[in-house]
Amino acid sequence: MSLLSDRQVEFFEDNGYIVVEDIVDEKEYLDPMVEEYQELLDQLAERLYAEGKISSTYADLPFGKRLTRVYAETGKVWAQYFDFSLPFKDVKPDEPCHFGPAVFNMLRNPEVLDVAESLIGPEIYSNPVQHVRLKPPERLTPRDPKTGRVLLGATQWHQDASVVIEEADETEMLTVWVPIFDATEENGCLCVVPRNHRVGLLQHCVSNVKGNYLPDKYFDVDRMLPLPMRRGSALFMHRKTPHCSLSNNSEDIRWSMDLRYNPTGQPTGRPEFPGFVARSRANPDTELRDPEAWKQSWLDTRARMSEHPELVGAFYRWKAGAPGCA
Repeated sequence: MSLLSDRQVEFFEDNGYIVVEDIVDEKEYLDPMVEEYQELLDQLAERLYAEGKISSTYADLPFGKRLTRVYAETGKVWAQYFDFSLPFKDVKPDEPCHFGPAVFNMLRNPEVLDVAESLIGPEIYSNPVQHVRLKPPERLTPRDPKTGRVLLGATQWHQDASVVIEEADETEMLTVWVPIFDATEENGCLCVVPRNHRVGLLQHCVSNVKGNYLPDKYFDVDRMLPLPMRRGSALFMHRKTPHCSLSNNSEDIRWSMDLRYNPTGQPTGRPEFPGFVARSRANPDTELRDPEAWKQSWLDTRARMSEHPELVGAFYRWKAGAPGCA
């Protein structure tokens, strides 16, 4: 078991984060993720080649460089194709998404859940605020033609509590950030501001260039701490800890997963998206163990949202032109 010590729990409570090394078994969890996504990229490249949108499938290239070439040649990032979530609006009946068994196994990783249990208790719900991040080198990534913004660039400063609606303000949402390969300062590791979570949820702003972001005038950005992480480690973060990522200035992609958990019964902040009981010490039979059932819950959600676009409006918390954002 990987339950945290009292000293580690105290560190998390004081600082708003903790990195736990060697917690994710590479062969059992990370390598299957890579294989699953390689198959996805095979399918995407073959489809784009057949449609004449790329000049080669680039099958001889390793995953990261192949993905970068496909993005660059199409002038488009295909993030939704690989993600295990859905957009907030304009969801199509055939919206690209991926809900594979290797992803599901990561959501139920027992060592990750052991640490989560130390921080939020033994009744753990897999919160559906979840994503995969495949970030090519910024200099090779397509830009938004209207704003010039890198489409998968450095993540702006924010608190994760800002991406859920008000009903989840008191939810003990825990972020778990897992690098699929080493995350370095060169390829865009995360940065945090320790101890700033005690201030509470701060005013965020919205712009076409930065998206949803936390202006640095609201927190002590000078205390920024980069967190390089080895493959197999995981970052556990308080929902109100300010964090961002650095730019990817390396020669390859930076690949990570964002997972969220909260105590079962608390609002997730995304009421239209499906979560599940990942661990229950009191009622183990309530745990979801079937990856196909998990996948179907998302496919059912996709169908419902495509038929009822009015369902997505409540996902937005911050609006452009809010006070303090001029």
